[in-house]
Amino acid sequence: MKQKTYIIIFLLLTAGMAARAQSGDSLNYSFSLKQAVDYALVHQAAVLNAAVDEEIAKNTVKHTLGIGLPQVSTSFNFQDYLKLPTTLLPGELAGQPAGTLIPLKFGTKYNSTGAIELKQLIFDGSYLVGLQASKTYKELSVRNSRRTRIETAVAVTKAYYSVLVSNEQLILIDANLGQLNKTLHDTEAMFKNGFSEKIDVDRLQVLKNNLETERENVTRLLTVNIDMLKFQMGMSIEASLSLTDKISNVRTEAAVAVTDTAVYKRRVEYSLLETQKKLNELDLKRQKSFFLPTLSGFASASKNFQSNELSNLYDLSYPTSVIGLTLSWNIISGGQRIYQVRNAKLAVKKTENDLLNLRNGISMEVSTGQKLYSNALRSVENQERNLKLAQEILRVARIKYEQGVGSSLEVTTAETSQKEAQNNYIRALYDLLINKVDLDQATGNINY
Repeated sequence: MKQKTYIIIFLLLTAGMAARAQSGDSLNYSFSLKQAVDYALVHQAAVLNAAVDEEIAKNTVKHTLGIGLPQVSTSFNFQDYLKLPTTLLPGELAGQPAGTLIPLKFGTKYNSTGAIELKQLIFDGSYLVGLQASKTYKELSVRNSRRTRIETAVAVTKAYYSVLVSNEQLILIDANLGQLNKTLHDTEAMFKNGFSEKIDVDRLQVLKNNLETERENVTRLLTVNIDMLKFQMGMSIEASLSLTDKISNVRTEAAVAVTDTAVYKRRVEYSLLETQKKLNELDLKRQKSFFLPTLSGFASASKNFQSNELSNLYDLSYPTSVIGLTLSWNIISGGQRIYQVRNAKLAVKKTENDLLNLRNGISMEVSTGQKLYSNALRSVENQERNLKLAQEILRVARIKYEQGVGSSLEVTTAETSQKEAQNNYIRALYDLLINKVDLDQATGNINY
């Protein structure tokens, strides 16, 4: 019996470990930039909410459409008069003196009514405009969703590039640290054999300590950047994420001057504002439609049941049916509608001004983005040359030092120069990648 119990416990523990292992495997991701963006477009909360807003807009359109469809309602009423209402009749009707009132009770103790009513809107100018506006509102929500996807893609791309740059910086530091450890080891050996001074060892040790500290800082920054990337993607912070793209795979090319006015049409912000202008124009039409009458039709049927006995209340019924039209026309409103129309016209004018300002803003963003990207591209090229020169200077300084024709100070200075060149290169590389994303966004080349 005990043996069976042990076997069951062992199987349960094994199943639990397998389940945890499977769960852990599902939290291990290895993404390219495109895969990271695709993941974000499915999991990012802002994108999910934008999709919900699209559904809300679709339902709003259907809701508005339903206003013009037949409206059917039913009602049922039951009344039990504990005391019947009293009506006072003139006494002259019964031969009583003038001024005399005779109290009489009319009605039955129990009353019940069942009714059904149909209403149909025939003409309402504001409803017709509202139908157009609801469809435009749906279009606005779709474009808002697209803007959210673009903004998410931009944020993920920048975060992805930040991780790539931190990785590149870590690679350079590790390579530099490996060379420095070798130089330090050789210098310590030379010092033990009397071919070098203690100060030479100390200088290199200081450089090594500083470089190790910098490596720790970059490692922590890399962790922060990875967590930021996960957040932008809508991924759990506890998940494990590695990147498959490399800095060398990122295309960097000279910026091409963009003068085509179609760039406005490629910007989702411009299309959003155009849609907003359309909504404002429809609102102007709606305000004008309030000067028109509205016409609706109705039909109703009901049955009334009356009796002094509850048991036979529904034995007899007294039906009623009616059809008709209702015309409503607000002729004078104290000038309210006139001022509402004027405000709607002003809202359209404001949107036109906003469109003009946005065109100027887009032109400025494109022009600035091209200049910044071109400058960043040249800066990276210069910093790459500087880094190669610094590496070559350090190589020669080490050879001279090892052959006894150079000083440790020269090696230390070359190490410091290389470290500075590496940092300058990393900063220039980061600026280049970020400016590339900004330029693509400014020219409307990021579409999702």
